[in-house]
Amino acid sequence: MSACDPTIPAQVRVRVREFSSLPDELLINIMEALPAQRDLASVCLVSRRMNSVADPVLYKSILFDQPKHHLLFSESLVTRPRRGSLIQNVRVDFPSAEMADIMCLTDTPHPIDRFSHTISTMSNLEDLVISVPESLSHGIGNLFNGPFDLACLKTCSLFYQREDGGYWDLQENIHIFGHPTLEHLIIRRAKLDERGFESLEKPWYTGLKTLQLLECDIHDDALADLLVLPEALEEITITQLPDPEPALEESPEYMEDYILSCRSAQHSLQKITIDFPTLAGKNPLKLRDFELLTELKLRDHQLFGMKTPRLQSVALPQNLERLEFLNEVGKDDEVAELLCYTIENKDIFARKWVDLVVIEGSGVPDRIKEVCEPWEGFLKM
Repeated sequence: MSACDPTIPAQVRVRVREFSSLPDELLINIMEALPAQRDLASVCLVSRRMNSVADPVLYKSILFDQPKHHLLFSESLVTRPRRGSLIQNVRVDFPSAEMADIMCLTDTPHPIDRFSHTISTMSNLEDLVISVPESLSHGIGNLFNGPFDLACLKTCSLFYQREDGGYWDLQENIHIFGHPTLEHLIIRRAKLDERGFESLEKPWYTGLKTLQLLECDIHDDALADLLVLPEALEEITITQLPDPEPALEESPEYMEDYILSCRSAQHSLQKITIDFPTLAGKNPLKLRDFELLTELKLRDHQLFGMKTPRLQSVALPQNLERLEFLNEVGKDDEVAELLCYTIENKDIFARKWVDLVVIEGSGVPDRIKEVCEPWEGFLKM
């Protein structure tokens, strides 16, 4: 039955419009809802107008999961040089084993340089995820040192695969910490010695808000140097495995060394997570100067320290709201006793403290449960 069928009352007739007659704004909304990239690619072949409308949507988010895909896109830029500016999100993710195929895919003398050049054409790129062989780290790292490359970048994740499974050298990409527009940064399995940011033209007051160092081997002095750069870093996460492989060379021995590094951003940090089982607790942590810190995650012995006799007490952040222990509490009697004392006097140590989160494991000691009873909902397992 047609909408123009004369048997249909005029008041209920619906005007039928051809797909191609819809305005560009509506076409874009429809195309963004398509479930598969191949559907968008098909739309591009319908007509010139459909191609001009669908092309920006098609290339808004790109995944390069093979080197040949990256190189083919690079070749397409010769005829469509503005295509790179359409991309806002890109993920480059392929294993080292596929790098051997690059030389047979291109006749250029330095094909590896083409990877970084292609990314540099993405002038409106906001989200960049890199997970590629370490041989590409130098070329990609140069992108972060240019004043005009990736001027819109907001989120970045970096991981370079080493054939021996070791940590890649963060010095190759150190200028990512000086990127003026970057807000969220994830670094995975990297190492950095005490040199930190060595550039003579050190940036100042970057926009970085969150930093994640996942399974990294970072020297505490270098970390302190890097945390000076953000104007208002809000969150930092540092993680490591219980049995790091290979063995750590740059990381500190004690938790307090990383906390001292974080003092470079104590004026703005709101959340600290340090899931680093091998870090020992020497002295009770001094966190009083972290004025905006509301959430802290670590292990109980790292907070209270293990040095005896204990001549100092832990200094919690004055605005702490949530404290989460990443281990089973109560394994050490003296630490458990100190925790109970801190909870009993939480109105003195941290008046805004409302959540204590623990791993139940084999069971939370009864004395800790009892001391938490006056504050309903305070203890969470």
